[in-house]
Amino acid sequence: MIRLYDTMTREKRPFEPLNPQRINMYVCGPTVYGRAHIGNARPAVVFDTLARLIRHDFGAKSLVYARNVTDVDDKIIAAAEKEGVGYRVITERYYRHYMEDMGALNVLPPDFEPRATAFVPRMISMIERLIDLGHAYEAEGHVLFSVPSDPSYGALSRRDRDAILAGARVEVAPYKRDPADFVLWKPAGQSAESVALSFDSPWGLGRPGWHIECSAMIEAFG
Repeated sequence: MIRLYDTMTREKRPFEPLNPQRINMYVCGPTVYGRAHIGNARPAVVFDTLARLIRHDFGAKSLVYARNVTDVDDKIIAAAEKEGVGYRVITERYYRHYMEDMGALNVLPPDFEPRATAFVPRMISMIERLIDLGHAYEAEGHVLFSVPSDPSYGALSRRDRDAILAGARVEVAPYKRDPADFVLWKPAGQSAESVALSFDSPWGLGRPGWHIECSAMIEAFG
């Protein structure tokens, strides 16, 4: 029997999949702007071990394992501008390095590796739904998630939001309704590479914030 730690209950519980013939596992993968370090390798090794264990207990074809590749990010743009190359040169180079490094650790590739840039339309659709539901709002070309709109926000961490904000040392953007609100969509920057790695949206040319990326891809592979 597989027993996993349940963050909500703070205890180990038996792993009982809703459908033992199709167990979905989605894992946050690399942001491909530089070489992987030991901290990047840890989740790859841990979830590869879990994937092997699930397939051992439930069958070789029981698991659908997806691990995303974040190929749209400010750090990618910064790396491309520093080298004077296109962003795809950066993302392809470091994706290749990542796969080689994880292979050297005997980590098996997942079944699917969705890339964030391929799912931007789905991200935009999800953001529009959040706005319609009152969970997000547009401000100065940005779209932000309204943390106070979700009464259960922070339930897993069990941390007091007011205490966290009181200890924060990051300047709060003036367009935020609440200091805890976070960006779902950001406007394109002025540089050529920033514009190149941007997409048309109802809120203007821009790109998604990383919070929304995995939500949209998880929905796609659910």
